[in-house]
Order: sequence, then C-alpha cells, then structure tokens
Amino acid sequence: MSIKLKRNLAMHKTCVVCGQPTELEVGFYYGTSYVSYALTVALSVASLIAWWIFIGLSIYDNRFIYWLIFNAVFLFCLQPILMRLSRSLWISWFVKYDPDWQNSAPEDVSERVNTNQGEDI
Repeated sequence: MSIKLKRNLAMHKTCVVCGQPTELEVGFYYGTSYVSYALTVALSVASLIAWWIFIGLSIYDNRFIYWLIFNAVFLFCLQPILMRLSRSLWISWFVKYDPDWQNSAPEDVSERVNTNQGEDI
C-alpha cells in the first residue's frame, strides 16, 4: 500500500465497485474529526498500557516523557491511515453498501446526493 501525502484527502467521486457517489454533500466529512479523535485516544490509551506493561511508568524518571514522545511520533506516522480510516468509517455509518445501487437507487436523490457539488460556480 502506497500513501501519497499530497493526495491524502483525495477520494474517488464514486464507489469503484457499485458506482454510488461518495461526495454526498458539502461538509459531509467534517464529522470524521470526531472519529479520528476517538481512534487516536484509543490508540494512545493502548500504547500507554503497552508501555506500562513492557517498560513501566514511574514519577522518578523520564519514562512517561519518553512515552509522550513515542506516542506523538506514533500518531504522526499513523495520521494518513487514520484519516482514511475515519472517512471510511464515517461514510459506512451513513450509507449502507448496496452492490446493486444503480438499479435500486432512491427515486428522490436530493436527500442522498448533492448533484451541484463539484460544479464551478
């Protein structure tokens, strides 16, 4: 898997499997910040517990500071993956996968897809 940092937020306009649009409306993906935050908190807690078990924590030395530095670098390196994962989770919660979407598309698409998005004004 190759990650292109300049194109980290780029997504297909439609699903490559069923053709369903992925850009549902302007600002649809703003909620992914909450998902990304929850993922980073969960990873931070998991890394703290792992650090505590394998290395230990103490107020008498700098092991906690070393964990903070490790955790910051760890999350920084995972940031592109976490962004994509949070976007995938977000759209999966609001749009259920339907392999036959084009044949069973809703009659009123205005609620589901903003057709004017992406047009030059």
